[in-house]
Amino acid sequence: MKITVTRFVSDNDSTISLIMVDGVFVCFGLEDEYRAAKVAGETRIPAGEYKVGVRNVGGFDARYATKFADIHDGMLHILDVPGFEYILIHVGNTDEDTAGCLLVGELADPAPGKMMVGRSVAAYRTFYPMVIKAARAGNLSIEIVDLDRGA
Repeated sequence: MKITVTRFVSDNDSTISLIMVDGVFVCFGLEDEYRAAKVAGETRIPAGEYKVGVRNVGGFDARYATKFADIHDGMLHILDVPGFEYILIHVGNTDEDTAGCLLVGELADPAPGKMMVGRSVAAYRTFYPMVIKAARAGNLSIEIVDLDRGA
């Protein structure tokens, strides 16, 4: 199974993308901005293809075990990103809610300086159950494509 994140607009703080699962649009994504040199907690991961695993430790896992008790089976964790650790897929609305992770939302506002995703919990409740079994089985990848930066 494959998640595709197509980044289509960005500014000095945020990046908005389309998130598809096996070629079908599911929701929007929001990440931090592109930086040529990484700044911890303020830089999106490089475009490329990565495995997605499951993380069952840490604060997010503990909070989501309560907040999403009906569906939670560990945090979706983007693995083996050079120079990055603990990149998760989770809920949130603005770049203030992410430290390099990928946020999901049903709505997106691409206005420069005000980028955000909305209805994040609803998007997570749709997206997460679609992919968690594949992640648990070691059969989930994520491809991140940059269309926001030109050729």
